[in-house]
Amino acid sequence: MRLLRRAILGLAVFSAVGAIAMISFRDRSPVIDLPKRPIAEIRAEQRPILTSALAEAGLEFGSDLYLRLFKEEAELEVWVRNGETYDLFKTYPICRYSGGLGPKLREGDRQAPEGFYQVRQDSLNPWSSYHLSFNLGFPNAFDRAHGRTGSFLMVHGACVSIGCYAMTDPAIEEIYVMVEAALRAGQDHVPVHAFPFRMTERRLAKAEGHRWHGFWSEIAEAYQAFETKKKVPQVEMTGRHYQIAGG
Repeated sequence: MRLLRRAILGLAVFSAVGAIAMISFRDRSPVIDLPKRPIAEIRAEQRPILTSALAEAGLEFGSDLYLRLFKEEAELEVWVRNGETYDLFKTYPICRYSGGLGPKLREGDRQAPEGFYQVRQDSLNPWSSYHLSFNLGFPNAFDRAHGRTGSFLMVHGACVSIGCYAMTDPAIEEIYVMVEAALRAGQDHVPVHAFPFRMTERRLAKAEGHRWHGFWSEIAEAYQAFETKKKVPQVEMTGRHYQIAGG
């Protein structure tokens, strides 16, 4: 009887722990735990390092930023404004992202989004459960026009993804501090363009016949415009389609 009671008790504890773990895994709320280090400490450490590294590249800490994400290559690029154009400052490996190539369609599909997004001051979250994070603003107007749903789609740390783009903690500290500095210096928003792959003509042709080839051809215009001019393209919506202003 005593052994039976112990077995029941052990099963109950195991179930409770499992339930807690499942809640933690599924919970995408951006404010549950405190970060591993306070943002003031991270900022104080990163600012002089980044200021020096940017200066060596002929760039200035606090300048306007532009971010590009590439799923297939698992890379995040940070571009910094230098006069009228942007220079590539650094390419970070994406530690993990959820799902496969293609846009996010609905809440719970664990798919990382593709398209054009904006990070504003109120998108930043130094209290993230995933060290540091910023919200991409999914769904945008295009996503909503196509009935796509979802929430709390982030770029964050901790190398864990349930629909987000997850970086290592050292990487997100650098990226977060640069994004925060640009917004504090007056940039209205930091554009973030999320692509399935580097959208060269050759790679896009290889994807012909894919379910999302039409959508990818549409967003490829922004990729190609930036590659040509090194100026962030102004993306607008016409009907239910993206359009590059002046394109």
